[in-house]
Amino acid sequence: MRIAVIGTGYVGLVSGTCFSEFGHDVVCVDKDEKKIQALKNGKIPIYEPGLDDMVKINAEAKRLSFTTDIGEAMEDAEAVFIAVGTPTSRRGDGYADLSYVYAAAKEIASHIKKYVVVVDKSTVPVGTAREVKRIILGENPKATFDVASNPEFLREGAAIDDFMRPDRVVIGVETEKAEEVLRQIYKPLYLIETPMVVTNLETAELIKYASNAFLAVKISYINDLSGLCEKVGADVVSLAKGMGLDNRIGKKFLHAGPGYGGSCFPKDTLALSKTAKDHGNPLRIVEAAIEVNSSQKARMIQKIREILGGSEAGKTIACLGLTFKPETDDMREAQSLTILPALIERGAKVKAHDPHGMAEAKKMMPEIEYADDAYSACENADAVILLTEWNEYRALDLSKIKKMMKGEAFIDLRNAYDPKTIHDKGLQYIGVGRRS
Repeated sequence: MRIAVIGTGYVGLVSGTCFSEFGHDVVCVDKDEKKIQALKNGKIPIYEPGLDDMVKINAEAKRLSFTTDIGEAMEDAEAVFIAVGTPTSRRGDGYADLSYVYAAAKEIASHIKKYVVVVDKSTVPVGTAREVKRIILGENPKATFDVASNPEFLREGAAIDDFMRPDRVVIGVETEKAEEVLRQIYKPLYLIETPMVVTNLETAELIKYASNAFLAVKISYINDLSGLCEKVGADVVSLAKGMGLDNRIGKKFLHAGPGYGGSCFPKDTLALSKTAKDHGNPLRIVEAAIEVNSSQKARMIQKIREILGGSEAGKTIACLGLTFKPETDDMREAQSLTILPALIERGAKVKAHDPHGMAEAKKMMPEIEYADDAYSACENADAVILLTEWNEYRALDLSKIKKMMKGEAFIDLRNAYDPKTIHDKGLQYIGVGRRS
């Protein structure tokens, strides 16, 4: 089957590549000529484990190609996936910015020559698919097409496995013909008996937001409890384990930390909350999760400040990890972007290291000193903050770090270490929701 994918960002590039891995003929489109040329040369614009090899294999097999020409991409295509960005509106009102989606719909309209299924792959609010249909008909009243919603559920750092072995595939359609096209696209997943949820457009659009909001609520809940644990002398790690062993609750997303970040949870919770308010049905639990997430980041800043004696002025702080999570170079809504500037503003000097995020971080926080490795970052530091739990930070030579540091504070904002292990090396352990 021939497929066109509009957009070569995270969702578009991963989806297009994985579709080609299924055996489909895929053309990915982007207006950024430099990005397309780089992709043609085998240079991947994002860090995602395994993606570069998969792109190379499928490009060499002539199943995957890249172009700036949407007409070329849509030639003989049976499905066109819209996978452009939907950032939070620049107005700061929480709404998703759908301008790229609607612009793509207009371009698609002018190139529809035969029946095609236009699929929203981007995360979009309820009603977007119907607006895409309206736009296409407005631009090309004679076009024969269907619209569909097929939300992605990709975790950065594990996106390929999520796509190739998904928990479920969600399809929102209006016609049996559109359903059949999408079933054929995902037919390779039949062998692993992947559940397929076929529903209407609105439900499919809402499933994505509802899923992400639920996970964000779970994170905010354990983070809220972490503050109580610190007050009463309880340990949030043991608490989460005790909760998670209940199959009705589950252990995933019950890890206390500095709040959620990334390209999905902050944006999607805000967008869902705004949609709910617009329809006169505010989601108070989601609103509370958003508030807790903001306050958790502020609480981390205060925690660091107190460990440094009430003032960070003149202190040197080492920060290990800058991206919002490990196994990605994504800095969107990263916790470091809230925590570190607040410390610098009060006079702290920050030295940081991240295995893959420093190039992007330098654009956003040029005032930080960037180190070549974790140990260089810790040299003469009054405190070390473990902010992103990359694997290479899980077995640090703590004795070496102790000798290199000026102070003794090891602030583990991911609870990645056992407190006793840190104490035994002569360092002061400070976790989240744990006794120091």
